[in-house]
Amino acid sequence: MKKVLILLAMSTLIFTGCKKCKNEDPRARVVNNGTGSVSVHIETSGGNTININNIDAGQVSSYESYAAGNVDFTITIGKGSNTVNYNASVSMEECYQYDIAIDENNNIISIPTDRNE
Repeated sequence: MKKVLILLAMSTLIFTGCKKCKNEDPRARVVNNGTGSVSVHIETSGGNTININNIDAGQVSSYESYAAGNVDFTITIGKGSNTVNYNASVSMEECYQYDIAIDENNNIISIPTDRNE
């Protein structure tokens, strides 16, 4: 019985000890393959805001972290009179990163990645 408990404890330690991400906040970046500049405003349920501003066509921003939970996104494509805003509310989890990708037709795709894989 002791051997079984030791093996169980060791396997639990192995599986939990191998995680690359340990309760880290989610993060996002913009991958702009669209036709105009893109800005993203991220507002967490705690009221904090993160802005990823003026990512030109063909550019990729750095990752920005924010608190997990319910998050409101405002994504702005274009400048001046050619500006289009998109709004989304999403529940974000710890240890995930998101690529907010704009395709060549200015469609928005969110690509989540588990940082433990």
